Amino acid sequence: MDVVIALALMVLLFAILGSGLWIGLSLMAVAYIGMELFTSRPVGDSMMLTIWSHTSSWTLTALPLFLWMGEILFRSKLTDDMFKGLAPWLESLPGRLLHTNVVGCTIFAAISGSSAATCATVGKITLPELEKRGYPEEMSVGTLAGSSTLGLLIPPSIILIVYGVAANVSIAKLFLAGVVPGLLLAALFMGYIMVWSLLNPTRIPAAGFRMSFLQKVLAARHLIPVVVLIGLVLGGIYSGVATATEAAAVGVAGALALSAIEGSLNWSRFKEGLVAACKVYCMIGLILAGAAFLTLAMGFIGLPRHVAEFIGALNLSPFVLMLMLIVFFIVLGCFLDGISMVVLTIAVLLPTVEAAGFDLIWFGIFIVLVVEMAQITPPVGFNLFVLQGLTRREVTWIARTALPLFLLMVFAVITSYFVPDLVLWLPNRA
Repeated sequence: MDVVIALALMVLLFAILGSGLWIGLSLMAVAYIGMELFTSRPVGDSMMLTIWSHTSSWTLTALPLFLWMGEILFRSKLTDDMFKGLAPWLESLPGRLLHTNVVGCTIFAAISGSSAATCATVGKITLPELEKRGYPEEMSVGTLAGSSTLGLLIPPSIILIVYGVAANVSIAKLFLAGVVPGLLLAALFMGYIMVWSLLNPTRIPAAGFRMSFLQKVLAARHLIPVVVLIGLVLGGIYSGVATATEAAAVGVAGALALSAIEGSLNWSRFKEGLVAACKVYCMIGLILAGAAFLTLAMGFIGLPRHVAEFIGALNLSPFVLMLMLIVFFIVLGCFLDGISMVVLTIAVLLPTVEAAGFDLIWFGIFIVLVVEMAQITPPVGFNLFVLQGLTRREVTWIARTALPLFLLMVFAVITSYFVPDLVLWLPNRA
């Protein structure tokens, strides 16, 4: 009977999602129907209490602040300056300026927290420059598609905040846990570019104007504002001086100050950034509210317990369970965005992964890594849509260019399973 109820609610959810109704409202509708039909608890009171308690969390306040910080920087000249500071140092590497995609995304991820924002911001800077210099388009687009997913992993990550709130684990420790895997992925991406360029030397344009070491150092001054802002935000969190929310507030103040100093801040851009951040947060907040209510409904119906018991009865080894979860999230990513995937599944999966012996900090990074993969898999890979808008190319073509980086992400996930200290070493020393 429980299996029938679970299947019926799942079919209903995908039917409502397919109708085009907003994800948050779809989740609430399924939760309402499920509680009304299969429980005796008053639905109205449960819905109001659950939505209020999950959307009024102080920890969650960091989310709109980090979104606002990213929007401010998106509209400033700091992102253009970032390319000027990076390019001279990357000319001597195999692959040359293709590395600006990886390094640029790594840096911007540390001040944005959003994969889509990282993709759009860095893409607007690097893609025209790489095209103008004659770099192959498939490498320019593919490396950007993969590298921009670092916005989900390298702190401050929006999706790590969402996971931390949903799973009730330390956001500061999650941020620490994301550092090494994020840098590992960046190194893998750069290694791929180097190998590809050595195998295809004729497709890489000749180096531009050679600069002396002193000239490179002088050009690097453009990176100082970004580095200072990263230091303020992440330094405050890691040192314990500030919570994630307080650090986010410092980040907004710092972004506003830097934008004002460089002359790109005016009332119009201030208002545009604030409105854009509010829109994104309202979308995320509605999804969180709907998922919280659906989680409550499933709990009263008893579905999480029965799913956990079913998976437990399969007697899967932790490694096989991890492989199944990778496939599950990649398939789910074909229909939902990353935040929806996390909030929709976490309540069901936590009992199972805890029973399997997975550390919840490690599992948070695991989820983010597989959600990263989903960002570049059609038909609903958000980064693919962003790049389609930038390049006017078909989504399937963009996905093919990103396939090698997708495979590197799979390698990183499996490596983190066998070497969990890649994730847990920093948070265990905090």
